[in-house]
Amino acid sequence: MNVSVVLFTSDLRVHDHPPLRAALGPGNETVPLFVRDPAVDGAGFAAPNRLAFLADCLGDLDSGLRERGGRLVVRSGDPVDEVRAVVREADADEVHMAAGVSAFARRREDRLRRALEEDGRRLYVHDGVVTALPAGAVTPDGSDHYAVFTPYFKRWSSERLREPLAAPHKVRVPRGIRSEALPDRADVPSVSEGLAAGGEKEGRKRLTAWLGRGADAYEERHDDLAGDATSRLSPYLHFGAVSAAEAVHRARTRGGPGAEAFVRQLCWRDFHHQVLAARPEAAEDDYRSRSDAWRHGKQAEADLRAWQEGRTGYPVVDAAMRQLAHEGWMHNRGRLLAASFLTKTLYIDWRAGARHFLDLLVDGDVANNQLNWQWMAGTGTDTRPNRVLNPVTQGKRYDPQGAYVRRWVPELAGLEGPAVHEPWKLPGLERARYDYPDPVVELPDGLARFRRARGQD
Repeated sequence: MNVSVVLFTSDLRVHDHPPLRAALGPGNETVPLFVRDPAVDGAGFAAPNRLAFLADCLGDLDSGLRERGGRLVVRSGDPVDEVRAVVREADADEVHMAAGVSAFARRREDRLRRALEEDGRRLYVHDGVVTALPAGAVTPDGSDHYAVFTPYFKRWSSERLREPLAAPHKVRVPRGIRSEALPDRADVPSVSEGLAAGGEKEGRKRLTAWLGRGADAYEERHDDLAGDATSRLSPYLHFGAVSAAEAVHRARTRGGPGAEAFVRQLCWRDFHHQVLAARPEAAEDDYRSRSDAWRHGKQAEADLRAWQEGRTGYPVVDAAMRQLAHEGWMHNRGRLLAASFLTKTLYIDWRAGARHFLDLLVDGDVANNQLNWQWMAGTGTDTRPNRVLNPVTQGKRYDPQGAYVRRWVPELAGLEGPAVHEPWKLPGLERARYDYPDPVVELPDGLARFRRARGQD
């Protein structure tokens, strides 16, 4: 009887899981393994919200495996050492895992491959597990990746995605393989109060419900801040509790403008993964340098703290930052506004914003977080690198009645309609009723500073 090990990383599900299905050959026994890597903590990726969500996902994955006669084995330590130990304990012949795109993931794969080869075992790395289309599957002439989204989307849309795989009926795990206790969300400190529940069952339920009820209005309402009409599936995609490929197939089967717009957003996710796969240094370095001399010093630090705390004096930006703190998640339009304000109105390094987002976002994904930040900072793939989003104009457009602001900035709950976006225009006595800060910078001043810095004046 052959024995295999399946190393779970960012693919915490039993449905549409190519490595698991490949390992479960006829009569095979399989060890489903997850390794809690201390290097992840040291790299700053193990933020409380993601640890809590991860605990939910691992518990649900274990339940899904047990329903099929198996179980999840959890170990802590260096993943290469722990995989080798499990391989020896189980006398396994091979290890299967999903391909990653970050420099961290690729180093882990290379180290594991070399170690297993030394032991006479083989590592099989499966593409297209964490994304709908494998990173690097399509490339333009003369380059190893697409640097502009629209041509990538056209090519991506013409490609045939693999068919989703059903969950296995039976998972047989060898006896005697030691496992640590599963982590528990309750043991994680400093978790955002409104953090969503994690796990494959919850993710699949949300996908089904959203495609059934929410997709129709998505094209028209996905930027509606108060309407909250997005799918909220990003955390489940990040942890692989929902398959991106299956989500694309199900949306296309459903059809309609809303489903098509949703598929386009899933393609953006693949786009960023293929950029990072080709340029892993973009996780920290400018993809396209603009020779920025970002602001430093006491005033810049004070402005950064005001932004982090949702006290900039610009209501829609502050509402977005407070939603992030409370839920560990932020509406996509809010992310764009918050990032534009920090990098272009305050002219503070995008890395400071990306770091704060990674500290709190449950869907804090290196590819999407860092490259979306670079897109808004004008150092990434945006073809209009100097665009600046005006928070007042954007607030009135995407939160016209001020409901989103009043939800997250209760100091302004007494204001109605568009006035909520410009509280500094209130008459003196009325303005004094609201315990809300003055703007940290006047928008024309911030715009002029940015244009001087980019040599546009």
